[in-house]
Amino acid sequence: MPAATEALPGGLYVVATPIGHHDDITLRALNVLRTVDCIAAEDTRLTGRLLAHHGIQAHLISYHEHNEHQRTPLLLARLQDGQRVALVSDAGTPSLSDPGFILVREAAAAGLRICPVPGPSAALAALSVSGLATDAFIFLGFPPRKPRRREQHLRALQNEPRTLIWYESPRRLAGLLEALLKVMGDRAAVVGREMTKRYEEFLRGSVSQLAARVKARPEIKGEITLLVAGCPKSGEVDRGALVDVIRERLAADRPPASALARELAAQFDLPRSQIYDMIMDIKQT
Repeated sequence: MPAATEALPGGLYVVATPIGHHDDITLRALNVLRTVDCIAAEDTRLTGRLLAHHGIQAHLISYHEHNEHQRTPLLLARLQDGQRVALVSDAGTPSLSDPGFILVREAAAAGLRICPVPGPSAALAALSVSGLATDAFIFLGFPPRKPRRREQHLRALQNEPRTLIWYESPRRLAGLLEALLKVMGDRAAVVGREMTKRYEEFLRGSVSQLAARVKARPEIKGEITLLVAGCPKSGEVDRGALVDVIRERLAADRPPASALARELAAQFDLPRSQIYDMIMDIKQT
């Protein structure tokens, strides 16, 4: 039996939906989607499948990047009439690299009620399992597509100390990793692919290692989230990220400890003896 729906006042409900697995949705989100007068959806077919999975029937209105300027006044009119409108994207939290910003901005300007219904976010899901610093991070959406603009974008961030998070097309992932290596050097990084779905995968290691692994594959499919360690302060290295790199190298090609220590000492600007001791500790665990 579905959970009892609560009475909802009129307003815009910004509802987070699953990033892959249909069951990754809150009870409150389901109640809101079951109760509202209409749902503004980025792709009505995808949202329709999600609703059908949970036994929900609703009035869907297409709302995406190609029609949001035309549809925003219509949705605002509904809100001003006291209706309850839910905003959803194809996956995750609306307006984060997805349509919705314009509607939220205009609703706020009009003094209308706006309610967040929080839930999944690919950026936060990937960060939570990345092993990179989580105390401070910066979400950057999709990087520019053209190589020159992408390099300018990366150069503006090369001294950023916070963990960097991007979404990227699988077709452009290799190019982004190569550009990162050129501009920011060989930092620790994580690629999250198809999170919460059947073929979920996380690739961990240095940027150069990930670039080589991606290049060696016939193709990369699925939704991609890329995380890169922030610029370390002088003399500081993220120990957790270094441990991940050591484990990745030991598992990949089993280099001699002395040779790996020498390589990583130069890469991370640390004493070779310190890294050698870390390698030996990891080998013994």
